[in-house]
Amino acid sequence: MSKSEPVCRLCPRLVAHREKIAQEKKAAFREEEYWGRPVPIFGPQSARLLVIGLAPGAHGANRTGRPFTGDTSGVWLYEALHEFGFATRATSTSRRDGLRLIDCRITNAVRCVPPDNRPTAAERKRCRPFLAEGIAVVQLPSVIITLGRVAFEECLKAWDGPAFAPQEPAFAHGAECRGGDTVLLASYHPSPLNTRTGRLTRGQFDAVFRRARELL
Repeated sequence: MSKSEPVCRLCPRLVAHREKIAQEKKAAFREEEYWGRPVPIFGPQSARLLVIGLAPGAHGANRTGRPFTGDTSGVWLYEALHEFGFATRATSTSRRDGLRLIDCRITNAVRCVPPDNRPTAAERKRCRPFLAEGIAVVQLPSVIITLGRVAFEECLKAWDGPAFAPQEPAFAHGAECRGGDTVLLASYHPSPLNTRTGRLTRGQFDAVFRRARELL
């Protein structure tokens, strides 16, 4: 998405929040130009792996314009992607850092940063068609990794492929279900709340990406 492209304004609360953050900024990034708009999908359209998170971070993706870039939630993600051959480097700091994804795309269930990281049900619904478009272009056979319960639930609602088996899959870390030639894998979100408390360990997180590599 370039600065000249139309910008979605369907959710007034999210529009006001993303633009307020981009204007006020964080002291550490005072000299930077914040993205402050919907964050587009990152990665090649020919990818077979799609990673779905919750929403952009206030001073991460909302600042850099790339999913999971510039905040702590992206540290484990990009290290795992690099370790299992889905990224050319283990760190993601900006849109101009030279990082390329290999056979992988990254997006969010909600493309604009929400207050307190909590999009409303209506905001999630308005953004669902964009998520559905992102899912639809992933090449088969494919793997989708959802990071957190919201991403998992939104993926199921946006899904327009063959019915998943088992039917009505429940969210749990490491859960796996199949819909035709697509396998859906669930993971806890690599947020500081989960990683610092031990709810999500590095071994548990890496195991999901190791499984994705095996499937592909």
